[in-house]
Amino acid sequence: MGILINWIVSALVIFGIAYVLPGVHVAGFTAALVVALVLGIINAFLKPVLIILTLPINILTLGLFTFVINALLILLVSKLVPGFIVDGFLWAFVFGIILSIVNTFVHTFLP
Repeated sequence: MGILINWIVSALVIFGIAYVLPGVHVAGFTAALVVALVLGIINAFLKPVLIILTLPINILTLGLFTFVINALLILLVSKLVPGFIVDGFLWAFVFGIILSIVNTFVHTFLP
């Protein structure tokens, strides 16, 4: 039950951020659900591999290169999920930062 609530809340956050940012477009709530699912799967399997492969760059930038990896993964999700469009790297970067902040804030209040 907790995973389902987390998935729906993440989709709501994605839908809300896309409503606010002019460079990110989500066709509807079902597209936001698919984006949350695909982004969660990619973050679970692909992101740790990319973090390990780019560890020297991450160390040199004090971990800030992780934001670049997040933006690239968001661009990958926009290519995979129909109905989710990100206009460019800068919008994916901003979307990733806002998504991280809002998810951290929201999930501190959820059990």
